[in-house]
Amino acid sequence: MFKRQKSLASESKNECFPQGAARSTPKNDMRNFLLSAGPLKPTPAVKHSKTTHFEIEILDAQTRKQICIVDKVMQTSTIRDVKQKFHKTYPKWYPSRIGLQLEHGGPFLKDYITIQSVAASSIITLYFTDLGQQVSWTTIFLAEYTGPLLIYLLFYLRIPYIYDMKESSRRPRHPVVHLACFCHCIHYIRYLLETLFVHKVSAGHTPLKNLIKGCAFYWGFTSWIAYYINHPRYTPPSFGNRQVTVSAINFLELMPVFQVQIITPSHGCFSWFHVLTIPMRLDHGLASQ
Repeated sequence: MFKRQKSLASESKNECFPQGAARSTPKNDMRNFLLSAGPLKPTPAVKHSKTTHFEIEILDAQTRKQICIVDKVMQTSTIRDVKQKFHKTYPKWYPSRIGLQLEHGGPFLKDYITIQSVAASSIITLYFTDLGQQVSWTTIFLAEYTGPLLIYLLFYLRIPYIYDMKESSRRPRHPVVHLACFCHCIHYIRYLLETLFVHKVSAGHTPLKNLIKGCAFYWGFTSWIAYYINHPRYTPPSFGNRQVTVSAINFLELMPVFQVQIITPSHGCFSWFHVLTIPMRLDHGLASQ
């Protein structure tokens, strides 16, 4: 009876595992599953969330009192963006007039600096300084060069408010006076054209006092030399035509020095070439007596 039950058990095992098939164990089954499914992929590391927005507290640099808080500032935002938001809160301070410092008494932060590069935490403290009235560099250059051009022409025309009309009509101009006016006008017209079309002027600003100082120098010096060169009692240089010729040759030789310069295509005919002149004013030589 016992032998018969044993034979029945062996037959049932043979039915589960056919003849010629390899008998697998649970361990082998797991190995076959791993091989068929491929190598296990490493579990991705959980990244800690970083600060996406900053809160900027702006204090007065002198009193250190809080002026305002600029919130929801992104990582990619720049100091210029902060100034724009500050300007919306206080319209009387436009961006070029706002000076921001990371530390009290430290250097002013440039507009292109990103907030993420100066942030030590999610809350940033900046110190505000009023830079005063600001003027763009293009405005300064145009004012400095336009003034001498117009001022010299006023003296050249000998308007009655500057010279005596009777004396001016009685004394004709010397030919070298016309030559000096031509060279002076060419000199400053070239400067104006280069400022508008050739040179890439910085987009920054400077205090208004620099405009006053620059115009005072250019306009004052032009008035001084123009008054004597265009005066009715003006006499030619001490060395005569030799001095005039040498000055004219130097002016003409040093002016057309060509230099290849690649500028943005929006500058038209000045995009590829521009005249780089080494200014030597002919009127300086003519004014020496």
